[in-house]
Amino acid sequence: MSTPHPDALLGPADIRELAATLGVRPTKQRGQNFVIDANTVRRIVRTADVRPDDVVVEVGPGLGSLTLALLEAADRVTAVEIDDVLAAALPATIAARMPAKADRFALVHSDAMHVTELPGPAPTALVANLPYNVAVPVLLHMLDTFPTIERTLVMVQSEVADRLAAAPGSKVYGVPSVKANWYAEVKRAGAIGRNVFWPAPNVDSGLVSLVRRPKPLATTASKKEVFAVVDAAFAQRRKTLRAALAGWAGSAAAAEAALVAAGVSPQARGESLTVEEFARIAENKQPVDNEGSA
Repeated sequence: MSTPHPDALLGPADIRELAATLGVRPTKQRGQNFVIDANTVRRIVRTADVRPDDVVVEVGPGLGSLTLALLEAADRVTAVEIDDVLAAALPATIAARMPAKADRFALVHSDAMHVTELPGPAPTALVANLPYNVAVPVLLHMLDTFPTIERTLVMVQSEVADRLAAAPGSKVYGVPSVKANWYAEVKRAGAIGRNVFWPAPNVDSGLVSLVRRPKPLATTASKKEVFAVVDAAFAQRRKTLRAALAGWAGSAAAAEAALVAAGVSPQARGESLTVEEFARIAENKQPVDNEGSA
């Protein structure tokens, strides 16, 4: 098998030339910021622990900077791209710059939020430079839809990285933190400066590593039931859980009963709870009796 050309990865001049040829102007609407530094994409691949037998799914490949670096390291790469022009151009870029791996690449031209199946073998890893405006919903959708994804590394806005990796009790701990923890062990995995992007964003970026839990949480509650508690708890995060969960439980008294049964103080607030505690609360919700109500 031929080895990739040493200049297979895209540099700043290559990116601008490709964009000019395609008439592509990065749009804020889609949160497009293209990585123009080969060292950065190789660092992302290393940090993601991409292995020779991995089947990697990438969301938002853009012009292909990270895609090429992933193809160097993985067995296969499937890229999900919503943009018509970028999706049409990417296979030709792969074929021109890394011909030996062209048959190991697949493109899905779709909105990642609507993807429910992927071609070829099941993905084992997710590596992506996620658009800032949809990073969390896309991440959670992919983790939920493809349970074979064991390792994930996403590059997101630094503030989003902090929220995803936050621990209970932190000021930025919230719905994304808890829901990501339902699926995986989550941690910050590095920072990325602004100068490796074109156009340079006005915010810094962060890498977040998610390693899927070897087995789901030990709970009889479903994900939907647990997430309903999480959403209710953080919808009014200044309130105690007794008050914040009143609507969810049917009344403040019912909320208190569920909390006490779960071993959680009714005076606590959502930002102090682990995902396991949210699951226990969901398990202890009593059916709402609507008979006799006015």
